[in-house]
Amino acid sequence: MDTAIQTYARTLALRSPDHYRVGPFTVRHNPGWELKFANYAIPDRDAEPGAQDIADLVAAFREHDRLPRLEFLPSWAPAVEPALLAAGFTVENRAPVLACAPDDLLAPKPVDGLRIAEPVTDAEFTSAAAVQHTGFGGEGGPDDGEIAWLRGATAGGGVSALATVSGRPAGAGGCSVPADRIGELAGLAVADAFRRRGVGAALSAWLTRTAFERGYDAVWLEPGSPDVERIYAGIGYRRTGEKLNISLDPA
Repeated sequence: MDTAIQTYARTLALRSPDHYRVGPFTVRHNPGWELKFANYAIPDRDAEPGAQDIADLVAAFREHDRLPRLEFLPSWAPAVEPALLAAGFTVENRAPVLACAPDDLLAPKPVDGLRIAEPVTDAEFTSAAAVQHTGFGGEGGPDDGEIAWLRGATAGGGVSALATVSGRPAGAGGCSVPADRIGELAGLAVADAFRRRGVGAALSAWLTRTAFERGYDAVWLEPGSPDVERIYAGIGYRRTGEKLNISLDPA
């Protein structure tokens, strides 16, 4: 599963119209969204980058006004992490990777007044992106890239969702366009006023179930914390490996 997930992530990066290559790296660049999680590099399998490869990668990120950053499973390219550390990169975290198959999905507890549906109108996409924007610490309105990501998921065969409680936007998220029948559950956020009420679990289960109905064989994700991991475990997700998130401090 680890190899399948990393292959999926690299395939999606290569499909991105704004990606670029630097030595043995593919950079997933998002011109309309500065969020660091939307801009990162993935090494080629079993890559063994030299100091100049990494210097070129850093220069490319800075030319695009982005934080030099990589996300990958260490087992995919074992020589890359030591080379990055030697170049001054710092490990942000080692995040567990969870996955769920159709037979593993469990039903969450019901939430009174909750409605989950795929956005259709401009206003619905904007509302969903606004929940994500503030949920990930942004100020003001959502970036164009956030709205485009939700629209792209829906248009490309993935899934996006807006959750409301009594008509008020309560949560949003998506499941990315599949590659080899695998997709990533990402961008899931719950508005402050609706946290700890089961909205996140219900929204995650809805997105996962809808992805399976659209032909996915597996959905994977990276939980943001142990508490969040427990929510996903409650609907059937299980650990399959670990992903390295590593970046170069702007200073």
